[in-house]
Amino acid sequence: MVQQSTPTPDSARAGTVTTDVPARLDRLPWSRWHWMIVIGLGTVWILDGLEVTTVGNIAGRLSEPGSGLAVTSGQITGITAALYVLGACLGAVFFGRLTDRFGRKNLFMITLAMYLTATAMTALSFAPWWFFLFRFLTGFGIGGEYAAINSAIDELIPSKYRGRVDLIINGSYWLGAIGGSLLSIVALNTGIFPQNVGWRLTFALGVVLGLVILLVRRHVPESPRWQLIHGYGDRAEELVDSVEKGIEQEKHRELPRAEGEMTIHQRGPVGIAAIARTVFETYPKRTVLGLALFIGQAFLYNAITFGFGAILTTFFHVSTGHTGYYFAVIAAGNFLGPLLLGKLFDTVGRRIMISSTYLLSGILLFGTAWLFDRGSLNATTLTACWCAVLFFASAGASSAYLTVSEIFPMETRAMAIAFFYAVGTAAGGISGPLVFTDLTKSGAVGDTVLAFCIGATLMCAAGLVAAVLAVNAEGRSLEDIAAPLSAAEQPA
Repeated sequence: MVQQSTPTPDSARAGTVTTDVPARLDRLPWSRWHWMIVIGLGTVWILDGLEVTTVGNIAGRLSEPGSGLAVTSGQITGITAALYVLGACLGAVFFGRLTDRFGRKNLFMITLAMYLTATAMTALSFAPWWFFLFRFLTGFGIGGEYAAINSAIDELIPSKYRGRVDLIINGSYWLGAIGGSLLSIVALNTGIFPQNVGWRLTFALGVVLGLVILLVRRHVPESPRWQLIHGYGDRAEELVDSVEKGIEQEKHRELPRAEGEMTIHQRGPVGIAAIARTVFETYPKRTVLGLALFIGQAFLYNAITFGFGAILTTFFHVSTGHTGYYFAVIAAGNFLGPLLLGKLFDTVGRRIMISSTYLLSGILLFGTAWLFDRGSLNATTLTACWCAVLFFASAGASSAYLTVSEIFPMETRAMAIAFFYAVGTAAGGISGPLVFTDLTKSGAVGDTVLAFCIGATLMCAAGLVAAVLAVNAEGRSLEDIAAPLSAAEQPA
């Protein structure tokens, strides 16, 4: 129920409301409506995984004569990867601000449209500068997706399921990675497609999948939590009423009464200065936590996975046409981590699970580096080691997005996600591919071992930070974890 007072003179929509809408959303049982949200919003990570993996696997083919592009393998795994990540960082910040200002739904439609356009243009590349430009713009759209989608998902999913759902959705990136790996095998087969055609078709498939997602996403609603704060309390009430009626019909029973109300002073957009004060002055420990988690996982993933194919071809002489098989295996390990461990983040708890997944992945990566340095690994056993590392690392990396999404106030949520993603990814995701390309292209075992150890050190450091600073957010409402800036009273 929403009880609204007379609007203030500053805005036709602004006023003070007492509402139980957040409590009503959190007490909902799992339903078809929630599956629609997961499919409509969560599947974008599949596209991101498809994009990144495809480019990494086709790097060797693009550098060969007859590909239609005069680029080197180093430019693809280094410059192109860095431009994609730079675009994602800038896109996250740009669209994150707009998401908090204009709503989740408006922006997750715009960012997907931008992704589709840029990917289609990438498939039509005729010169290196064109390819680089549209890889940057593709990343720009994907970065905006991260801010808009993560904030919407966490505000629509009941608190009981929020941890596992968020982890599995973020982990679905690796379903796209599996598809990209297998797709690259077909695309690189010159017996099926000419050298200058196959790689283009992989990007075209991304456009087709994106169009399907766009059709489903049209039915995903705006976040009622965003509507409440921005003066659309009646719309929030109508939406939750309709969702409750649909679920009662589906479950053939009445829903229990929601417990818990809060009073909100509705307001316009929050300024950058207020966001900065909230992040750095009100929640400084949470800020340190977010940065540690994002920097650790960003360096590990963007540095190591972008160069996995180069390691196989350089040290184990695997042909470029077969690297996709190996990457499909480690991608499967990545997806299984959040899938099998996700529920534990809601039951065992955030602090224990976040810290342990980061620490275990770092320790296992140190072990992999030691075996690699001794010459004890081949292509198969290295892949097996990476499966073990990334099983835990993937759950930990996904929890980074969950963490920064739920530990800051509603009005700053999308911008907070964008900020931590941009800073963490800039530190690890832009420098990582550039540094790692230099280390692996030398062909020196010691250089690759160094890259492994850097990633392992950052993951372990993040795990230790989480052990001290992680917030026990499992089963709690978002408003309880971080009170909205608009709240008249702080939750107990």
